[in-house]
Amino acid sequence: MSGSALYETFARAPLAFERGEGVWLVTESGERYLDFAGGIAVNSLGHSHPHLVAALAEQAARLWHVSNLYEIPGQRRLGERLVEASFADKVFFTNSGAEALECAIKTARRYHFVNGHPERFRTITFEGAFHGRTLATIAAGGQAKYLEGFGPKVEGFDQVAFDDIDAAEKLIGPETAAILIEPVQGEGGVRPVPGASLRRLRDLCDKHGLLLIFDEVQCGVGRTGKLFAYEWSGVAPDIMAIAKGIGGGFPMGACLATDAAASGMTAGVHGTTFGGNPLAMAVGNAVLDVVLAPGFLDEVSRKALLMKQGLAAVADEFPDVFEGIRGTGLLLGLKCRVPNTRVNMALRDEKLLAVPAGDNVVRLLPPLTISDEEIRDGLSRIRAAAGHLAELPAPAAS
Repeated sequence: MSGSALYETFARAPLAFERGEGVWLVTESGERYLDFAGGIAVNSLGHSHPHLVAALAEQAARLWHVSNLYEIPGQRRLGERLVEASFADKVFFTNSGAEALECAIKTARRYHFVNGHPERFRTITFEGAFHGRTLATIAAGGQAKYLEGFGPKVEGFDQVAFDDIDAAEKLIGPETAAILIEPVQGEGGVRPVPGASLRRLRDLCDKHGLLLIFDEVQCGVGRTGKLFAYEWSGVAPDIMAIAKGIGGGFPMGACLATDAAASGMTAGVHGTTFGGNPLAMAVGNAVLDVVLAPGFLDEVSRKALLMKQGLAAVADEFPDVFEGIRGTGLLLGLKCRVPNTRVNMALRDEKLLAVPAGDNVVRLLPPLTISDEEIRDGLSRIRAAAGHLAELPAPAAS
């Protein structure tokens, strides 16, 4: 054996962190980085949030795992709270966003099966989507770079261009079961879907007897200034997948659905060993304690405006580096004129962590608990990175 014992599937940055404090990550040597990556929108309340740490430690001292062969009181409580705060009537807990999407897709197919239409299994998706890394979810996302080398693409997914609702309508046929969309594309380049488009999709689903599925794995749980991004449009889905922020750093996800949509998901047709375990449920409930506290989401929106205005000023100052600002809430993107990998490296040189995305965008995903002072600190680092990039000659064409 040579090299690392790990699969070589990650192009990791040469950084390792020993601890985290709020919006900060600290290396073993004591270097402090401002974390605007958030574990890819996962650390919704920052690092080592005292309420989450206490909830996890208390539960860890009592019980870790029993499986879904038995009642899990924390699961029942978190499910009831998610239902009360959303469109949903039912919740299935998972360990990840991909698993939540798998459950959503299976829920939609099963709905049509039990209603006498087993032929309806196809799902319409949108270019630029990212729904996970399982065989079904890479097929749903449709991106060639994730599909290559894994054999025949899983059948049942039809894709149209981003926000092309006319094309989606034309694709609806006798085998169509559902339409799946991210209200805000994250991996695809921080692209919000217009509310009018989501409303049209809702109308199409109602007209043709389809289920509308929202993927809020990245944009949900307060990230946009409401608990769920769909709330801005006034459109409710039939099924929704969440993950990332609901665990605040602990791996968990959930599939939410209406009673009607979940009607086919009866005993034995779906399952999970670890999903909804007591540790995850303790943390998920602790996250909701914070995010649903009075005024918290209003503060997210206020801070998001402060940050977006600051980013716009930086983009105006360095038009050769940045083309513009995208996103909503604290899910923001810098559309770059130079390669986003260069921008990401320049930001890291300023000890600010960000996340590259599609369409030559750099994502900024700070914790929802970030302070105004930390926003201003981040903006000054972004400005400094842009200044260095503006002074550098463009790389020679290869």
